[in-house]
Amino acid sequence: MQTIYGQSVPVPTLIALVAAAVATVAIGAYGVRLARTTSDFLVASRSVGPRWNAAAISGEYLSAASFLGVAGLIAKYGADALWYPIGFTAGYVGLLLFVAAPLRRSGAYTVPDFAEFRLQSKRLRKLATGVVVLICILYLVPQFQGAGLTLNILLGVPTWVGAVVVAVIVIANVVGGGMRSITFVQAFQYWLKLTAIAVPAIVLAIHFYGAGDDDRGSDAPPTVSTSTTVDITTDVVVTVAQPLQVSAVGEVDGTAVSGPLVLGPGEHTVSEGTELELSAGSAVPVVSGAPATHGEWDTPGWGFGGEHPMFQVFSLIIGIFLGTMGLPHVLVRFYTNPDGRAARATSLAVVGLLSLFYLFPTLLGAFARLWVPQLLITGASDAAVLLLPGSVLSGIGGQLLAALVAAGAFAAFLATSSGLLVSVAGVISTDVLHGRVRDFRLASVVAGLVPLLLAVGVTSIDLSRTVGLVFAVAASTLCPLLVLGIWWRGLTAVGAAAGLIVGGVVAGGAAFATSVVGFDDDVLNGWPAVLVGYPAAVSVPLAFATMVLVSKFTADQVPADVGRLLTRLHAPERLGVGRDREINLGTVEDRRPDRDSPDFRNDS
Repeated sequence: MQTIYGQSVPVPTLIALVAAAVATVAIGAYGVRLARTTSDFLVASRSVGPRWNAAAISGEYLSAASFLGVAGLIAKYGADALWYPIGFTAGYVGLLLFVAAPLRRSGAYTVPDFAEFRLQSKRLRKLATGVVVLICILYLVPQFQGAGLTLNILLGVPTWVGAVVVAVIVIANVVGGGMRSITFVQAFQYWLKLTAIAVPAIVLAIHFYGAGDDDRGSDAPPTVSTSTTVDITTDVVVTVAQPLQVSAVGEVDGTAVSGPLVLGPGEHTVSEGTELELSAGSAVPVVSGAPATHGEWDTPGWGFGGEHPMFQVFSLIIGIFLGTMGLPHVLVRFYTNPDGRAARATSLAVVGLLSLFYLFPTLLGAFARLWVPQLLITGASDAAVLLLPGSVLSGIGGQLLAALVAAGAFAAFLATSSGLLVSVAGVISTDVLHGRVRDFRLASVVAGLVPLLLAVGVTSIDLSRTVGLVFAVAASTLCPLLVLGIWWRGLTAVGAAAGLIVGGVVAGGAAFATSVVGFDDDVLNGWPAVLVGYPAAVSVPLAFATMVLVSKFTADQVPADVGRLLTRLHAPERLGVGRDREINLGTVEDRRPDRDSPDFRNDS
């Protein structure tokens, strides 16, 4: 009998997790030796070439949502979920065309720094700082939650343990060496994640074509091949197409059960803590709103559960495509390039690296529907990538593949969390504190602890769904600020501020309500539920329109030297019209003339 969750821990998996953690710390420690100035901590002294930077960007961008969530959503929702990997990659085309090179030519250190440079407003800078902190914290929460889920599945430890382990490692690396340190770590972790996702996908593809499954592409529902027990870890509503006999211990449809039970056609509520046992060959109930048969799964138009599926899909496309242009931890990477040309080359290389990576979770999502369909009951489809190798291949081969996947998943949490933490610590240290290295370190600790506490305490939903909401916030705030700030001379500080507030309130409120409060069908349904779950189609146009209209009404406040500013953003570096913005403090050693003073010792 196969069991989901609660399995023993294979030694290869444990070794792989420890090795990934040790490698991360060791490479980070190497980078610490090279981090000596404030510029090293914030932007690696603007010395990272396109190849290194592309690998590092890809490493931090391929988060838990990419490594685990994409395959899980494809397994559950099918064709419509393909927009996740497409959007995650295509967003860099927009960055390449509209943002990367001009942003680097601004010479700024952070997005708030760019806002002040472009619109000459310290108040706008403070507002942008708040938006960056909001986005980074919202993005860190699912990373820590994914780490908790992963170590719970692999090691059987409580979910909070995984979140704490990842948070401690990430904070230590960032505090020690900042951007220069994590650049090496993230570049290494991209290649580790690519290997960890590609090798199992290729091996399982070979197995798939040798297995000759008879129902592939048919209208048959997913079925379990062996007797399977599923632990329901959160309340879930499932759909049953035909009468289905199961054995249940717990609560189904509000009634306590213990033993055989027949689920009639329609929807059924299975409560947290319930165990369901499916006999071999049984059809698998699926989460309400998800396609119930392979044929439906192959067909676009189902959306992601609930009503108005096409609105969900289009809203997702808008949020992800434009959200990439507003992610602080991605944008700060372009400040590390030597010049605008290198930033553009970096963007192009990232498109290639991401395109290669996303081939493999797409395959694993399809395989998960065939070989671990029981996950469709729980709603916790993020576990698909972790459970696939051991479910399909027995013996040491399956254990080694599972260990490789575990190492890749762990690297995903570490890499993305590191980039987010550097980004938020950078803006807090320069815009809230005094910009010293010790301020950066203090900000790193605080900015790491807050999302850790939220990750342990808030509602957990599919990782890619959570990240999709964060993309919607970024697309509704920093994306219009950058696009209009770079390409429209009529933007004013008041207009930009109004757009940030409107977009942040609408999209941020939706993200907060979905991720922190959580809504069920009894509280919210129909259009309100769809708009809260997928706000980008409303919040993004609203933010752009607000910035444009308010700027039109305050046209007299356009910066007087806007022509010079835009020339600096768009003119090639060889013309010599731009220079990097500077921060006040130099190296850790020479910031204080008295090296024996307490202040110097504390800073060091």
